[in-house]
Amino acid sequence: MKFKPHASWILVPDPIVTETKSGIILDEETAKENARNTNVLEVIAAGEHCHFAKAGDTVMIDPRTEAIKATIDGGNYLLVSEHQILGKW
Repeated sequence: MKFKPHASWILVPDPIVTETKSGIILDEETAKENARNTNVLEVIAAGEHCHFAKAGDTVMIDPRTEAIKATIDGGNYLLVSEHQILGKW
């Protein structure tokens, strides 16, 4: 991916899944509820001022975080400020 977040922003995959692996389409409320329980995500890209996380890290993000939704290269992602990271593996 060529996209590079600015400053201390990180790019993570959007955890909202609208269809199960078996092909069942989930209603919007169910999809959002499932996403609320998914706050451990892999960092896809990190801005040049990120000191804690880098691409490839698995991080736990504060579940109350408001993120910026973005569609990049056909994929759904979230932009989150690095200070919303609670920890990493």
